[in-house]
Amino acid sequence: MSTYNFFATISRMKYIERWALMRSSRAEDLSEHSLEVAMIAHALCTIGNVRYGRNLDADRAAVTGLFHDASEIITGDMPTPVKYYNKDILSAYKDVEKTAKERLLSELPGDLRPAYEKILDDEPGEGKDDSEIYMLRLVKAADKLSALIKCIEEEKAGNTEFRTARQSTMKALEKIREQYPEVADFMDEFLPPYGSTLDELLSQEEENGR
Repeated sequence: MSTYNFFATISRMKYIERWALMRSSRAEDLSEHSLEVAMIAHALCTIGNVRYGRNLDADRAAVTGLFHDASEIITGDMPTPVKYYNKDILSAYKDVEKTAKERLLSELPGDLRPAYEKILDDEPGEGKDDSEIYMLRLVKAADKLSALIKCIEEEKAGNTEFRTARQSTMKALEKIREQYPEVADFMDEFLPPYGSTLDELLSQEEENGR
């Protein structure tokens, strides 16, 4: 029987460190980042469905979040200032990312490949309906929110290294929240407690009578 490397390769996300150019108080790996993006993406879609009458696939958003950076197992995490330095670098990185995804898909048996090809196709674009495009954009927003949360946690730990990253990420999210009320709701209702200690979180719950 043939064997396939896909899931063994995916499991190596825990070895890919994010924020490579930054001095962190605590290292963040790609695996934990992906889990956080998945949870936030699911929450954003749930908010959209419950509060705004949308028909978004929250479960698929979560799975897309889990795999959204899988190509970085091969490419590594390119720092945002480098990736977006100019259009040529961004275009070249997109080509490398596409090749990395194709490499990952080649490590699956043929009958499973189409299902995971759909999961790894996380770019809003042609061939997708409006609901799917909206869902994928919320996954992108969840990625930004996860980055902001990392900046908040680092600053709460007394690390000023992430100050500029926090400002630029917040600026990007302020634009996103104008278009996506789900993001605005999450930022207003769920973002403030991030960076609190466990005692602070629990005491707040008690004060609110929950």
